[in-house]
Amino acid sequence: VKEGRYADNVPKFPTYFMRGLTSLTPHESPIVRPKISDTLDFEAELVAIIGKRVRGLTKENAYSCIAGWSCFNDGSVRDWQKRTTQWDVGKNFDSTGGFGPWMVTADDIAPGAKGLKIQSRLNGNVMQSDNTDNMMFPVAETLADLTTGITLEPGDLLVTGTPEGVG
Repeated sequence: VKEGRYADNVPKFPTYFMRGLTSLTPHESPIVRPKISDTLDFEAELVAIIGKRVRGLTKENAYSCIAGWSCFNDGSVRDWQKRTTQWDVGKNFDSTGGFGPWMVTADDIAPGAKGLKIQSRLNGNVMQSDNTDNMMFPVAETLADLTTGITLEPGDLLVTGTPEGVG
């Protein structure tokens, strides 16, 4: 939020967008900058992997649906993302969402993935570095809000947001 348009006015609710399957790319596969743009940015993010069908979660039971955690590089095509108030197109160019390589089971780390480092590096240089304790919206709060209207299914991914220093 420090780098965005809300720096002086923190949002009350998380911002959501969907990613299509063709936008994902597995570990060790390239993230591909579309030829139509030169504004592809990286964003290191935490992923909650949904393990069971859920709707209407509360902050108290939100973590019960998480099978595990992983990492994500949310490649964002900024000029297309900013064309409208809906981010879907800029977040869904083919092969722009790097995912994996591992999943850590939910019982192997603190509930809500508290206290984890989120970091991105470009050619060995640290570009982003922060801790999940500093997330603007904790995972439980986000899941409770999201599942008020959307049913999540096993295998769905909740990609949680990024520290400062993007792209």
